[in-house]
Amino acid sequence: MRGHMTKRSQGSWSIVLDMGRDPTTGKRRQQWVSVKGTRKNAERRLTELLGQVDTGGFVKPVKEMLGTFLERWVRDYAWPNLAPRTCEGYEHIIKQHLIPSLGSIPLSEIKPSQLQAYYAEKLDHGRKDGKGGLSPRTVQHHHVTLHTAIQSAVKWGLLSRNLADAVDRPRYERKEMHTFDDEGLRAFLKVARETIYYAPFYVALFTGLRRSELLALRWDDIDLDMAQVYVTRALHRLRTGEIVYRTPKTAKSRRLVDLPPSAALVLRQHRDQQEALRADLATGPVQGHDLVFTTLEGGPVLPDTFTHAWIKTARRAGFPHIRLHDARHSHATLLLKQGVHPKVVQERLGHASITTTLDTYSHVLPGMQQSAAIGFDVVALPVARAVVEVIEDLR
Repeated sequence: MRGHMTKRSQGSWSIVLDMGRDPTTGKRRQQWVSVKGTRKNAERRLTELLGQVDTGGFVKPVKEMLGTFLERWVRDYAWPNLAPRTCEGYEHIIKQHLIPSLGSIPLSEIKPSQLQAYYAEKLDHGRKDGKGGLSPRTVQHHHVTLHTAIQSAVKWGLLSRNLADAVDRPRYERKEMHTFDDEGLRAFLKVARETIYYAPFYVALFTGLRRSELLALRWDDIDLDMAQVYVTRALHRLRTGEIVYRTPKTAKSRRLVDLPPSAALVLRQHRDQQEALRADLATGPVQGHDLVFTTLEGGPVLPDTFTHAWIKTARRAGFPHIRLHDARHSHATLLLKQGVHPKVVQERLGHASITTTLDTYSHVLPGMQQSAAIGFDVVALPVARAVVEVIEDLR
């Protein structure tokens, strides 16, 4: 018999699986699995387990609680492999929300219905201050955390499948993208020129670099003669206040970005100003390992400080809805409207795939398609007319 079940008590069943003979001792091996619920539930679970045994997908149940596993996952996987800010986000969600709500459930017994109920509860009244529910986007971050962690449990042989795949995650509408047009770009830079952040704002708009990549740039990463920037690392500020530098999260993010001539000129002027300031302070010449963008004291610019400076400048220029990250969107949008191939835009932005680029900037494509259709007509129409003339001659 490959497997059978026995009733232990009201609403409790034991499933016994025949795992074959031990290759060393020759004795038959059995695996016991406890199931709660009706007889039909137990029969359904027996069928599911037998299928896993037949296909080699059966995983011996572990007694580890979900909360213990999540803590171990953050420590052993997330921090060694993921970006610091990503790890902090996962750790916050796990400690503040997932463990208090789901942590006492055995990892091997977690059910999709429990995850679905958790999402509903967080949407309804998940705020820690008791003032209502969390936004759908925030709860989706919870789903991503759970899905990523459980996927590791599958890879580690602790679970046979990712139960989070069977859950409907909350839907949310993406924030509307606001970008500069040519005139708006000039207006913003005119105001930015009056601030100490003119150079980094200019480079952000003309390269599409992420904030973390921009603030981590060293002079060794920039070739002003060839007008190129090598993106090799990113700056992060942890919740503890510590500044850390990490390599970008994907291979595509480590990239070479060509500088427009105007951006190279702005960086030359910025370096001259940096040299003059150091001469006044008698701190020595600018070195290749020095940061490109620094505070007046020479330290790294804090990410939040940089973002707040952008917000103030954008408001003064009359663009209160354009965020710092929209500098990146503006760069991509202006390139696509000029007819630059999306593959080139993908490489400049460091997207992992061109699908991300096309999905993000799909709003630009309809106009590009119309221009392409008109352009094709200009090129192809004389050819079409020549073909018609040849056909008429043959008649």
